[in-house]
Amino acid sequence: MSNVLSCLQERGLIESVTSEDLKKVLQQPIKVYTGFDPTADSLHIGSLVGIVMLRWFQKFGHTPVVVLGGATGRIGDPSGKSNERPLLDAGAIAFNVARIRSNFEQVLDFFHPKVRAQMFNNEEWFAGYSFIDFLRDVGKHFRVNVMLAKDSVKSRLDSEEGMSFTEFSYQLLQSYDFYHLFKNNGVVLQMGGSDQWGNIVAGIELVRKLTGQSVYGLTFPLLTKSDGKKFGKTEDGAVWLSADRYSPYEFYQYLYRVSDTDVIKLMRMLTFMDMEEIRRYEKEMGQEGYVPNTAQKRLAAEITKLMHDEEGLQAALKVTEAASPGHSGTLDPATLQAIVKDMPHVVLPSAEVVGQKFVDVALKIGLLPSKGEGVRLIGQGGAYLNNEKIDDPQLRLSQDHLIGGEFVLFAAGKKKKILIKISL
Repeated sequence: MSNVLSCLQERGLIESVTSEDLKKVLQQPIKVYTGFDPTADSLHIGSLVGIVMLRWFQKFGHTPVVVLGGATGRIGDPSGKSNERPLLDAGAIAFNVARIRSNFEQVLDFFHPKVRAQMFNNEEWFAGYSFIDFLRDVGKHFRVNVMLAKDSVKSRLDSEEGMSFTEFSYQLLQSYDFYHLFKNNGVVLQMGGSDQWGNIVAGIELVRKLTGQSVYGLTFPLLTKSDGKKFGKTEDGAVWLSADRYSPYEFYQYLYRVSDTDVIKLMRMLTFMDMEEIRRYEKEMGQEGYVPNTAQKRLAAEITKLMHDEEGLQAALKVTEAASPGHSGTLDPATLQAIVKDMPHVVLPSAEVVGQKFVDVALKIGLLPSKGEGVRLIGQGGAYLNNEKIDDPQLRLSQDHLIGGEFVLFAAGKKKKILIKISL
């Protein structure tokens, strides 16, 4: 496949393009950018689509450019948001910028001999730009009636909260990013999620007005489930890409548990698996004799390895095996000591565990929302202690339940597990 657009189209990664001329433009190497605002100290799995898109362009001989929003992150993009984002201070944003760099380094090649990935912080060009000068140079090229017509603005204006002038100005800042990158770095294509269409088009118009030159835009679908809800949200929060926010084990388990209706879509959008292999899994899933979760297992291994390397994948697989109901033979102190850092765990004194009821401890560590839920779970056969099913709601933990005198594994069904380490 000679053109990156054809590859992305086949994988369902293109929502819209601003010009049919883009395919011709891409016959020569170009520079392409996507922006990421540092609203947290890690990106989440929804952001991975944009990083994967940049990597695909790099694979086809184009230079990927990452723009970290050190400046725009202080404003907050209203796109796709029903409420205004809490404003972060400069220190928090600088910290987040430094932290999320590693998320890109896992996927993009920053040492490629010909198309080395580049990374910029838009604080570099906004920090010394005075407000008055910005309004004169940039603001005069925007018409308020056009800005008000943008979907991201209209939906907020119709809401009870409305939109602050701070958020309203975000479009100008992102547009200037594109102009600056085109003028100083030769970037001719901006990519973003489907909710970024208005901002991207505004940037293209600004470049045209200031330079008379043509640049291009491309949007990709947001990462959503078959029911329309966004991927990456769980009971416990976001599915983070950084290992210290979401361990390789948790990351692997999240992907392993995606539904059959979504697994093929994620293979196409988040992995670099060959489409022939993906179609083979899709075909096998509809055939008799297919082993459930085979495709999910492949997906989880592929993306976990991408974000956490082979070492992270092996740690995830080791924890998965050790924490699986029915595999009590693997629960020895050495194994649990090795995996404790890679799975959800709490540290408690012996007095808060030994002699206490299972349901009380489960409530304390956050495994269950209530004692009543614990009793129901036991009655339904979904409660496990050290990978063994328990059936007595009055069960109290004894010293014998402590593996090696310092570990005990609680589980609610096959999905939620918490390891307790006894403080010595």
